[in-house]
Amino acid sequence: MKQFKDLKSSDIFSHWINISYLPRWGVFLLDLLIVLGAFVVSIVIGNNFLGYNFPQLLVPIHIQTLILLLSQGLFFWAFRTYSGILRYSTFVDTIKVILAVAANGLVLIIINLVYHFLSSQTITSSESISQPFLTTSLIIYIFVAICFLSIWRIIIKTTFEYISHHNKNVKKVLIYGTKSAGLSIAKMLQSNMESAYRPVGFIADQTDKTNHNLLGLKIYTISNDLILLMKEKDINCIIVSPVKMKEINPLKDLSIFISNGIQVLTTPYFKDFSDNENGNNITEMIGRIESIKVEDLLERPVIDIDTENVQAVLKNRTVMVTGAAGSIGSEIVRQVAKHQPKMIVLLEMAESPLHDLNVDLKRKFNDIQIVPVIADVRNLEMINAIFAEYKPHVVFHAAAYKHVPLMEDFPTQAILANVLGTKNVADCAIKYNAERFVMVSTDKAVNPTNVMGASKRIAEIYVQSLFLKESKTNNQCTKFITTRFGNVLGSNGSVVPFFKKQIAEGGPVTVTHPDIIRYFMTIPEASCLVLEAATLGNGGEIFCFDMGQPVRIADLAENMIRLAGLTPGKDIKITYTGLRPGEKLYEELLNQKETTIPTKNKKILVAKVREYDFDNVSIEIQQLIEEAKRGSSFPTVEIMKKIVPEYKSKNSMYEKLDN
Repeated sequence: MKQFKDLKSSDIFSHWINISYLPRWGVFLLDLLIVLGAFVVSIVIGNNFLGYNFPQLLVPIHIQTLILLLSQGLFFWAFRTYSGILRYSTFVDTIKVILAVAANGLVLIIINLVYHFLSSQTITSSESISQPFLTTSLIIYIFVAICFLSIWRIIIKTTFEYISHHNKNVKKVLIYGTKSAGLSIAKMLQSNMESAYRPVGFIADQTDKTNHNLLGLKIYTISNDLILLMKEKDINCIIVSPVKMKEINPLKDLSIFISNGIQVLTTPYFKDFSDNENGNNITEMIGRIESIKVEDLLERPVIDIDTENVQAVLKNRTVMVTGAAGSIGSEIVRQVAKHQPKMIVLLEMAESPLHDLNVDLKRKFNDIQIVPVIADVRNLEMINAIFAEYKPHVVFHAAAYKHVPLMEDFPTQAILANVLGTKNVADCAIKYNAERFVMVSTDKAVNPTNVMGASKRIAEIYVQSLFLKESKTNNQCTKFITTRFGNVLGSNGSVVPFFKKQIAEGGPVTVTHPDIIRYFMTIPEASCLVLEAATLGNGGEIFCFDMGQPVRIADLAENMIRLAGLTPGKDIKITYTGLRPGEKLYEELLNQKETTIPTKNKKILVAKVREYDFDNVSIEIQQLIEEAKRGSSFPTVEIMKKIVPEYKSKNSMYEKLDN
């Protein structure tokens, strides 16, 4: 018995699953051969059991056979019974065969009756029968041919299914979820013999109400016993539909599988494959089943923005985006383009990324005027000229230096880019009567411990105090709005691509501290927040996003290693390098002294922050800029700390200034 099982699991027969499809003419000829056999069987039945005298027929048997094959071939062609792939035979294919055979038999029976009526001869046992065919034999032929053709297709389909299921290269999987999406995946895999996955059961969670078997497969509940069962039965994969991914908390609900080395797969979005005849789309879909990414684990539902309000702000307007080719800037541009602006001005320093973005946008949005501009926000004369030429109605300011360790080494550059750059764009927005100015800030601006966060907080202070001053004398002045982000997944230089690179190189994965945590959001989430802020803000607000629960970076690194099919500490080591200059263990979205008020979007809060007098703070900010231009690091940081008293350096050479 063991030897038989070993034979079944061997690859002796598995290569049959990969043979080419039988060509259509081959199926056609095989079907004709089968109906030939069916006709012979009907003749034998008629001769041996019904006592017909076939030699006395009007048309000889061999001529009858030729006529039947020609007519049946014609009906096979008419109903295209040969067009499907036998291993994917469906109910529709069976109906085609039944119709083709029945129609052929019916036509021959009608010919018989018409000929008999026209000849008006009486059939006796001593006379030749006055019909080309025997009607009873044709009726027998119809049933026999349908049975033979159906059984032939069932044998082919069952054989390939058996070979596929006993192929040692096929992975056994459980489908997470018992609703329509999970059922569709299971049906898709069951119907495709080339699939590398074979569903052997379903996983139900608290949202799945059914306790019965589905599609002949058992339903399991999530538990440690399930993990033990999966290991016993050599089930190393689960498949989660993208619909299910949206219903659950992936990081929490899938952790039991990831931590036990079980591969978690997902599919692209799809609607319904039950009406696919040839399986081509199904095969393509199965080929796109892949491991989930860490972004899938951390992703939350995208903010539901008020499309009508965004449309009202952006439609037929000239929109400028600074830092347009960056991670956030480029996504803001793409989302803005969906709301039918008249023109989008792409302001960017980096030539190649700007070129790529420009080409992509003009291909996708050829009805919008796209204007790429190479410019530096630190150059006031250049920014002034751009505003004078294009006079943007809405400005999204995403240009900034953002890397904490680098800015700790070059604080003067952080001030020139993040403070002077923001000041130049904001001043021009006022000068040229822009309707709205939306600034992209960071959670590192709250109780900053590094130069980068402090520079962004100073930029916030400038635009907020500028609005407070202007709004006192001009109700129609530019509305200045600020948005604070957490860490953005997939952005340039973020931790996720950095860890991916280290894992691909074989490790080690470097984490600064075992307890360091961060908030994460996706690029689309961040960009949605910017667009929503542009419509919600009346000026002077700082909008914060409900970031949910923070993520421990060490856990993130371990999950990424497991998602790569490796074992943390064994295949890939994790090393701790110590906090970098200016880095703190946790980020805050709000200052402890700040409070928040809700907005109509429950994911967005407004921070109530300390207000600064523009006339006073602008003098200090100008002194800061002048000091930065001189390139003096310590004097520059000293002025920053005066403007932002809560700025306390951590793990930095500037800590001495706090004493």
